Amino acid sequence: MADQRHIPCAFCGGLAAIGYGSTRALNDIDVFVPNDRFAEIVQAGKSHISKPAQRYRDYSEGWNLEYVQFIHSGIKIEVGSDRELSIYDAVESCWIPLPIDFNECQRSRVLGIDLSLIHRDVLIAYKTLLARQVDQEDVRAMRKAS
Repeated sequence: MADQRHIPCAFCGGLAAIGYGSTRALNDIDVFVPNDRFAEIVQAGKSHISKPAQRYRDYSEGWNLEYVQFIHSGIKIEVGSDRELSIYDAVESCWIPLPIDFNECQRSRVLGIDLSLIHRDVLIAYKTLLARQVDQEDVRAMRKAS
């Protein structure tokens, strides 16, 4: 959807980790878009919304962001705005800003689709801070693959 509308995007999470060498099963699709285009994405996918567009702050998942969740063809897709985005540093017990630079994304073919992935170093850095088991597995796999 973002590519069809020429909306800058940065795929992140497990899908980006797979693009950088992780081999685990994909749980959902996570992507960031610029805040000034976020409402456009929400409107375009309104018939598939499973969690409304609003700010969510979840310590257990480690995210503080505005996002919307869609379910399309049984696949959970979470689209987040890049505005005032932060992640929870599990070790230091504090929120850390996570700026998204759409110009620094890396194009990669993942699962047969050409995607714009969040920069590998940014992905490793934020997954290291989150320190969830799945993130630790992704970091190990991405480092091993490089």
